[in-house]
Amino acid sequence: MDDAFFSDPVEAKIVEEIRHWSSDVLEKPNAYFNNLPACPYARNAWLNNKVAVLFVYGEGYQSLYSSISQFDDNYDIALVVDMGSTKTPEDFHDYLDDLNEVISNGMFIDKDIWLMGFHHEDEASDFVGEVSFKADDKPYSIIFVQRLSKLQQAADKLNKKGYYDTYDAEHNAREIYEVRETLYRKLQNGYETKES
Repeated sequence: MDDAFFSDPVEAKIVEEIRHWSSDVLEKPNAYFNNLPACPYARNAWLNNKVAVLFVYGEGYQSLYSSISQFDDNYDIALVVDMGSTKTPEDFHDYLDDLNEVISNGMFIDKDIWLMGFHHEDEASDFVGEVSFKADDKPYSIIFVQRLSKLQQAADKLNKKGYYDTYDAEHNAREIYEVRETLYRKLQNGYETKES
């Protein structure tokens, strides 16, 4: 994605900041993920212009809801940069968890969507280091919108390579994986069971 596409200098700076975070942290081999990158598919998504970036200001989430209900499969991921939320980190993550549940129940018609996010006040984690989501002293959070099926199929492959082994011991990755897997099986089978 070309940062010059964003005419607002703060938005352009944020896209550049996110891109650097991806290349410097998410795309590098990481001991927490069995020496695989924290996000093994990020580099190709950026290189192939498969990353969409949208900005949300204020408390409204219409851009997020639109990206859920009208997900553009020309992209692998949409990054919704939340510039105005006053939600606490806990409320922010609970909100995304609740949205994932209502998506799986058909509230947005398309059930094949998964959300996750980074809140600008999240505690630093060892596996991604200290991250400062702040451009020109304006804090922002990021909501990642992806195809649930594509993400879970990739996660299943990574699981076989030991991607989650060390991470599980330190964090709640297994819990997140299992929630996502349950919603994926529900999407595939119409009910919440694992494949037999």
